[in-house]
Amino acid sequence: MSNQPGATRTTRSVSPDGDAGRTSGEPGRRESIELDDLATLKALAHPRRQRVLQHLTVHGPATSATLGRALGLNTGATSYHLRELARYGFVEETDRTGHGRERWWRAVPGDRRFPPRSRQSPEMRLVMDELNHHAYAADLELFEELQRGAGDDDPWADAFPYSRGTVRLTLPELREFFEEYIALLNRYQRPETETPSGARTVLTRFLAFPAAPHQDDTEESELS
Repeated sequence: MSNQPGATRTTRSVSPDGDAGRTSGEPGRRESIELDDLATLKALAHPRRQRVLQHLTVHGPATSATLGRALGLNTGATSYHLRELARYGFVEETDRTGHGRERWWRAVPGDRRFPPRSRQSPEMRLVMDELNHHAYAADLELFEELQRGAGDDDPWADAFPYSRGTVRLTLPELREFFEEYIALLNRYQRPETETPSGARTVLTRFLAFPAAPHQDDTEESELS
């Protein structure tokens, strides 16, 4: 299936302060929602559901049959995982002309945020650790697969930018940094009807974490 630029506008993240509910800055967009229900997180953490959701996000609407062929799963399995994802609001049926009684599914757009670790129960932390482990591994595998598969004559062959760096920030500055990143994503998100020709779905990831405290940092903290 072809990519559908602008078809989904989905963000799943943990902000430094876990503040959900603020508007995204894009007219007509929903407020961010915090996923603090353990059953919802368990449903999302399933590795096969992560693959189903990623496929729908990257490639657009699909049926359980097309998902099964793409992911190497049987139709019964993909149908079950789609129903579970739909139960918790991650996917939904979409109107699309198909053959016979085929049901088409799409990823539901939204700004979904996880609770910060300080507010996660021990059981929730285990679920989040499992979810993140599979998500990061799948992201890296997909990045390497797509980069290796890009042909030399493909104008998108160099479209794999990445950056590693360090910056000294206070916790309030890190929160602001994160919100500015989310706002930047929202700035470039637009309906499919307004997406220029030649655009492709681009996967974006943001990961930031504090280094172990240096002795000077500890001394400054004690003096302040």
